[in-house]
Amino acid sequence: MARPKAPYRPIDPTGPLIALLIIGLWGVSLVFLLQWEMELSNPLVYLAILIQMHLYTGLFITAHDAMHGSVSKNADLNRAIGWTAAILFSYNFYHRLLPKHYLHHRFVATDEDPDYHASDDFWRWYWRFMTTYLNPLQLVLMGLTYWILQLFLPMENLILFWILPAILSTFQLFYFGTYLPHRGEHHNKHKSSTQSKNHFWAFLSCYFFGYHFEHHDAPGTPWWQLWRMK
Repeated sequence: MARPKAPYRPIDPTGPLIALLIIGLWGVSLVFLLQWEMELSNPLVYLAILIQMHLYTGLFITAHDAMHGSVSKNADLNRAIGWTAAILFSYNFYHRLLPKHYLHHRFVATDEDPDYHASDDFWRWYWRFMTTYLNPLQLVLMGLTYWILQLFLPMENLILFWILPAILSTFQLFYFGTYLPHRGEHHNKHKSSTQSKNHFWAFLSCYFFGYHFEHHDAPGTPWWQLWRMK
């Protein structure tokens, strides 16, 4: 007897288009910046570092949304975009991030939460955050990629526009998306605080993930609609 076909679910193009826009902006800007004949006295250099940092953060947020199935209703497309965004963010591996993020939502702000540190100390917590998600293979792949790229591109550009923004974005993600929302005591069901309502700052700081109680309350909401939950 033939198995019944699963019901057809049309793909909402908005989520994939936004995800591909972030990936595309990150890639285009990186290609340009790595070849830019710049001077350190030019203030645009530092603006470019901040923009690239924000786009790096967007890569991780895109991978994060894919973990919640909110990039695309098509599971294969959703997973493919999540894998791509995670790999571009310093060779993170989607299949390693996914179970840890589920634990964060299931056991938020407890000893079983891989994103939590009971000390509330910024640097100890950041170290726990980084060592939880960073693995030796990533460092090897980053090192090999740098060694190959520096044969063709200026070392200064690689450091300023590829390595430094990636490092800075980990602070952005940690500070606005983990440390501020979960430090201290919170007597609500999601053990989380939230930023005051300011959509411009919420986007600029961490793609609306400062609205963190709202994210835990509606985890299937993509970042670009999270402001509606406020």
